[in-house]
Amino acid sequence: MTGLLDTLRPQRILVFRALQLGDMLCAVPALRALRAAAPTARITLVGLPWAAQLRLRYPHYLDDFIAFPGHHTLPEQALRHEELPAFHMALARRHPDLAIQLHGDGSRTNAIVAGFGARANAGFHPAGESPLPGWDGVPWPATGLEPHRLLPLMEHLGAPAHGTHLEFPLYPADDAELHASGLADDLEPGQYFCIHPGARSRDKCWPIERFAEVADHIAQAWALTPVLTGAANEAGLAHAVAERMQAPARIAAGPISIGAMAALMAGARLLVCNDTGVSHLAAGLKLPSVVLFNKADITRWAPEDTDLHRCLWDPGGERAREVMAHADALLARGAGQARA
Repeated sequence: MTGLLDTLRPQRILVFRALQLGDMLCAVPALRALRAAAPTARITLVGLPWAAQLRLRYPHYLDDFIAFPGHHTLPEQALRHEELPAFHMALARRHPDLAIQLHGDGSRTNAIVAGFGARANAGFHPAGESPLPGWDGVPWPATGLEPHRLLPLMEHLGAPAHGTHLEFPLYPADDAELHASGLADDLEPGQYFCIHPGARSRDKCWPIERFAEVADHIAQAWALTPVLTGAANEAGLAHAVAERMQAPARIAAGPISIGAMAALMAGARLLVCNDTGVSHLAAGLKLPSVVLFNKADITRWAPEDTDLHRCLWDPGGERAREVMAHADALLARGAGQARA
């Protein structure tokens, strides 16, 4: 079947996905497919302001970025009214041929993307409903992993999948920033593991006592240094875990970029974390991990490789022994050797 990319041959494409880190990393396979099908097009990501860095992280998939000022129907960011005129001027300057809605089922976002002024629009629409007049697209899949759910739209448009794996390329600037931060001083690649006890929503977090218990077990059983990671605003949480541990731990929660955090994790043997963005970062780095779920849909948000990334549903914090067993199994086989 001939898709819109073949008939329209767009040279200026907008992709709308205004979400947080994990959600954006899950879109990489869709962006990979789009670039393969439209190699000469100028592809612009329209996303939350923090995502401007993704254009530099993925220059082979993205050419441009426009910061989305928010919308009253979307929870990710409060609407910044003062930024709306500049946002619409930025859209107009791009003269988009095609706008693709890649932000959920479209029940709230298709109307937003329809206002971008593109010659043609495409996106998901709620299952059982018709697309907006003049739109191209497919119903939102009700099941499957998030990266897999996004690919049927690409296929429909004429962009077949080029793999379903995530990726997170590292650059010399990431290592330089990590070195300058001092957070990884004296850490030898392959001689430490990471515990990431935080999450954007604290109610998604596994109990800190359980993280401390697991960290002590790994440190003693495998003679590895525990490194407690997090954003700057999660330093208190990292210290709380360290205070409950018997083994000495390195606190590496600080004001560093996602790239520097990834450079730190790339040298680790293992990551233990909540269901949050770093679980998808580990998937992109092929870093073995144990991921704890207590709220999100594990059938949607678990990493694809269930052998390398072990996911457990444990809202009550009762499965620490199983976490230890999975950690031991991953470390014993030396899966995903740390980056030298």
